[in-house]
Amino acid sequence: MTRKLAGGRLVVASHNPGKVREIGDLLAPFGIEAVSAGELGLPEPEETGATFRENAELKALAAARAASLPALADDSGLCVDALNGAPGIYSARWAGPTKDFDFAMEKLRRGMLETGPVDTRAHFICGLALAWPDGHVEYFEGRVDGELVWPPRGQKGFGYDPIFVADGHDITFGEMEPEKKHDISHRAHAFRQLVDACFG
Repeated sequence: MTRKLAGGRLVVASHNPGKVREIGDLLAPFGIEAVSAGELGLPEPEETGATFRENAELKALAAARAASLPALADDSGLCVDALNGAPGIYSARWAGPTKDFDFAMEKLRRGMLETGPVDTRAHFICGLALAWPDGHVEYFEGRVDGELVWPPRGQKGFGYDPIFVADGHDITFGEMEPEKKHDISHRAHAFRQLVDACFG
């Protein structure tokens, strides 16, 4: 039986301001007050999982137990066909300890050039885990497919957004207005599943 979430405070188990802001925007219409793990001074657990699901559940459970509140964690990443799905769950780690995504995007570009004729197909995956302090977890996963472009374009997104153009569009996530991205992104797809299951 799917567990429902009824308003109140919810911890967004992330220290990434862009991700916290995006999830907060998605939660606002449901009367839920999003507070980030960073604001609460919660430590970032080591992401030891081998899949988006394992890492999302690990982060959500750690935050829920530490804060004694329901917690929502996202584990998301860019999966590049030419790199056999890399960086995948390591997408944030490619940016290094300073979260330098310009460096990460250049690393990705160079890696693709080394594979020969460049296949620019890629997709974003978002795994969303909603956890309660008692250990109960609900999990949802969204995906958006597209192409990679260079040079990076736009300042409106975060992470790899400036090099990703979703199928059916001609601008990058970095150039797209946040409201439009919220309609089509991997996070939006996962979030709609969460809403249907847990807020209905």
